[in-house]
Amino acid sequence: MSFQYGGKTVYGATLGILMLETRFPRILGDLGNAGTFPFPVQYRVVRGASPDKVVRQNPMDLVDDFISAGKDLVASGCDGLTTNCGFLALIQDRLAQEVGVPVATSSLMQIPMVQALLPSTKRVGVLTISEATLTPAHLLAAGVGDPAQVPIVGTAAGGEFTTRILGDHLEIDFERCRQDMVDAANRLMAEHRDIGAIVLECTNMTPYAADIRKITGLPVYSVYTLARWFHQSLEPDAFALNLADPRRG
Repeated sequence: MSFQYGGKTVYGATLGILMLETRFPRILGDLGNAGTFPFPVQYRVVRGASPDKVVRQNPMDLVDDFISAGKDLVASGCDGLTTNCGFLALIQDRLAQEVGVPVATSSLMQIPMVQALLPSTKRVGVLTISEATLTPAHLLAAGVGDPAQVPIVGTAAGGEFTTRILGDHLEIDFERCRQDMVDAANRLMAEHRDIGAIVLECTNMTPYAADIRKITGLPVYSVYTLARWFHQSLEPDAFALNLADPRRG
């Protein structure tokens, strides 16, 4: 007999995403646009968690709200959780302890793995939406052993990307955002000649990863690469248990 076991409310969407409460538009590539993914995801909005509170203030003040929303996603069938802001690395330990499933709060968690891919003469560089408030504490919470070894460059504080997203505007000029990202990447490369790979802190930066790759020639890692990797562990590809017939072309 072949039994099917239940225990969930929703099936087929195992990755849950904890969202900040925002109103700005989200294009393909943004974690907040469900069309970004080649697989279903589930969302929960954490009410009161604005970009400004999470990026410029202390997200630990909201950790109980994130835990509550995370538990709701788990109850709805999610087997793993991520978030839509790299600054939420600060709540990684608390969230993982409380929700009962694996948690990957921040793209910054990729830094140690990416560094291990590089020769000892190269370093991982980070592009962030707020250079002034991305601290060593965020990197330590993400598992980075020595934050002082990670160069960080932010998009311009008065530019379209930072101003419109942190200000939660209803309208965004995405071509100007693209230029902000290109300018930040060029600055990172000019100031740090030993960069071997780039990690994008902000989840809203993913739509510009291809542009950054093109102008720098370097591998670019984002929350999207993290989410794709994470999801593969929750829904592994299935392969037929047979050898290919060498007689077939």
